[in-house]
Amino acid sequence: MARCDEGYLCDVCGQEVEDIVDSDLYLRYILGEVSPLALPTMRERHILCNPATAQYIVDDAFPPVECAGAFCKDGLDPDHVAEQQAKVTRAWRRLQAIPTLGIAITEYPLPEVRAAWDGAAARREPDVQDDCAQEKA
Repeated sequence: MARCDEGYLCDVCGQEVEDIVDSDLYLRYILGEVSPLALPTMRERHILCNPATAQYIVDDAFPPVECAGAFCKDGLDPDHVAEQQAKVTRAWRRLQAIPTLGIAITEYPLPEVRAAWDGAAARREPDVQDDCAQEKA
């Protein structure tokens, strides 16, 4: 089978990540951790194969995940854990809804992520009107 026919293979377990709702890459994109330009170049994995992030998903439809070691949420600041749980769970719920929303890929990220990206892009764009006004002066 040609590599392009294999689908997106998880870089942890080696199995195919068959559905976007199981994609750690798209979860991180929704969270704003992966830029739209980097998305096609990043390696894929299952959400369950990334326990450092998966442990923060708190939803009856998602099995609890234990993360061992330095990134285990049990050893982290409770306020940070609560914040991460709220954010990652909200992003995971959005990821679950993506197949039914009928939206463009640029609309996948959380609203605050899109707003931050739009604001950063606006700050990088030169203000053409100001440039023209200075030339006339």
